[in-house]
Amino acid sequence: MKIKPIAVALLTACSGFASAQTVLTVSSWLPPTHSLSMAQKEWCDLLEKNTVGKMKCNILPRGVTAAPGTMDAVKNGLADVSYTVHGYTPGRFLYTQMSEFPFLGNTSEPISVAFNKVAFKNPQFLSEHQGVKVISFFTHGPGMVFNTKRPVTNVDELGGLKWRVGGGMVNEISKVLNMNVTLKPAPDSYELLSGGVMDGTLFPAESTESFKIDKLIKHATMFPGGLYNTSFVFMMNQGKYDKLSADEKKAVDAISGEVAARMFGRGWDKVDRRAMGLMQANNVQIVKADAKFVADVKTKTAPLEQKWVKDAEAKGMKDAAKVLAEFRAEIARQEK
Repeated sequence: MKIKPIAVALLTACSGFASAQTVLTVSSWLPPTHSLSMAQKEWCDLLEKNTVGKMKCNILPRGVTAAPGTMDAVKNGLADVSYTVHGYTPGRFLYTQMSEFPFLGNTSEPISVAFNKVAFKNPQFLSEHQGVKVISFFTHGPGMVFNTKRPVTNVDELGGLKWRVGGGMVNEISKVLNMNVTLKPAPDSYELLSGGVMDGTLFPAESTESFKIDKLIKHATMFPGGLYNTSFVFMMNQGKYDKLSADEKKAVDAISGEVAARMFGRGWDKVDRRAMGLMQANNVQIVKADAKFVADVKTKTAPLEQKWVKDAEAKGMKDAAKVLAEFRAEIARQEK
């Protein structure tokens, strides 16, 4: 059968388009159904839509490495795009701990947007991410205390139990609250709790469902503004970004920063709300920290903020206390 000239022209055009397409290799160390994997896919879909298919993502079926190795995996080109928890590599990030202090805000989206505004305004934050192009900073929702043993209604009751924490400022917070903690990545939680190795974990509400511990948890304690937050970075390999055309860079930049932060924050807030409903359905006993509990936590954790200010200034940030105050004020603006 002869192919008509017009068909040949169309085939040539299509093959030329395909070869011109830029594909980003995208990795997630969490399941595809997790809020963060879904937010990452939402970002990819928007990029493809905005570039009319000229840029797209190849989302790998599994992560190229475990969570703690993700920063270096992106830096070394094993993946073009991914996200990670700053606290999974202790000692590597200081400035970003600003977003992990107690009582910052009640939902992820305003904290994440405020985090971006302040971090991109102060170049020290980006200086801790050499080798990767920061697309966005974000945090999860307000941190809570979950356990399988007993209600926790005051600081003293935090003692005597074995807790899993994910690293970063939450590790320091739990230490000053005299909690017996072990540093383990979030995906290890089910095994640790079901086997009785740990009695509890510090998580946002969402994680009880996503890490399948919702049937194991018996008690939860909530704090106004959260006991802590966890700082994340959504990033691209710097070399990959540098090789993009001017238009491609513009397309990536247009959905970076606040746009991406809102995607991750909105997604997290949605599943936090769902998880609270599931906890009630599973008869988890939920305690709301009273004024004295909150005041005691503030007293014990205040030195951590003072230390961060001192350490941040020693590392090169001018007037870190002012930066932290601006961050809190921006969260308050975003929450209105």
